Amino acid sequence: MTESTAPRVDPSNVEQLRAWDGDQGAYWAARADRFEEGVAAYHQHFFAAAAIGETATVLDIGCGSGRTTRDAARRAAAGSALGVDLSSPMIELARRRAELEGVPNATFEQADAQVHPFPERGFDLVISRHGVMFFGDAPAAFANLARALRPGGRLVLLAWQPVARNEWMSAFRTALAAGRDLPLPSPDAPGPVSLSDPGRVRELLTSAGFADVRLRGLNEPMYFGRDVEDACEFISGQLAGMIADVDDATRARALDNLRATMVEHQTDRGILYDSAAWLVEARRD
Repeated sequence: MTESTAPRVDPSNVEQLRAWDGDQGAYWAARADRFEEGVAAYHQHFFAAAAIGETATVLDIGCGSGRTTRDAARRAAAGSALGVDLSSPMIELARRRAELEGVPNATFEQADAQVHPFPERGFDLVISRHGVMFFGDAPAAFANLARALRPGGRLVLLAWQPVARNEWMSAFRTALAAGRDLPLPSPDAPGPVSLSDPGRVRELLTSAGFADVRLRGLNEPMYFGRDVEDACEFISGQLAGMIADVDDATRARALDNLRATMVEHQTDRGILYDSAAWLVEARRD
C-alpha cells in the first residue's frame, strides 16, 4: 500500500492498520469462506435483529470480505450498504465479490471508522459483526458512528462475551501456551473481548449518544474445519503469533496440544467448539 492511498487513521489505530492491511488481512482474505463458515450460526440472529428495510441506508463496520454488506444490500434493494474496513486485501475481495454476485448497491471503502468523515446523519442503520472491538479510542469511535446515524437510527452489533464463556478461545489459548503463563486479553483494551462487559457497553454507547441499549446473549457452535488436520492448519496459521517466538520444542508441544483438543471436538459436522456472543442493539437519540 502506498502512502498516497493510505486511509486517514487515528494514531491509536496504527498497529491495527499494520496488521489488517498486512499479513493478518491477507490471511483472512485468502480464507474468507472459512471465516464465514465459522460464524455462520450467528448470521440469522444478526440479520433478524437488523430488520433491514427495502429503502434503508446501511453502514457496515469492519466488513471484512463483505458478506454482511452484500446481504444487507440485498435486503435494502432500493437503498444501499457501505462496508468499511482497514484491510485493503479484504476490501478488494469484497468489491470483486459484489460485482460477481451482482450487488451494485453494495460499496466498499478502506477506512478507519473511528475518524472517517461519514456524512452526518447519512445512515439509517449501523451494523457490525465482530468488527467494533478493536478501536484504539472506543468512545471517539462510537461518537463518530452516532454522528453518521440519523436521529432514531439504529445500531446492531455482535461482540464476543468473555473468554471463559467462549470454549474456542480458552481451548486454543491453553493449547498454544504449551505451559507458558500467558495473560488473558484485557476487557478494557482493544481486542476480541473489549465489549464483553455489558456495563462497559452500555456506558460507551449512552455516552456516545445512543439510547435503549440492549444486550442479548447468544450461544452457537463455531466451525473450524472438516477434520483435525484441516482445523489445525487453519488455527495454527490464524494464531501463529502466539508461537512465533518460542523454541522448536515448545512449538511442537503447542501444536500437539492443539491437535489433541481438536480430536476432542471432532463431530460428524467437522470440528466444532462452543461460543458466546452479545447481540447489541441501540437507538440514536
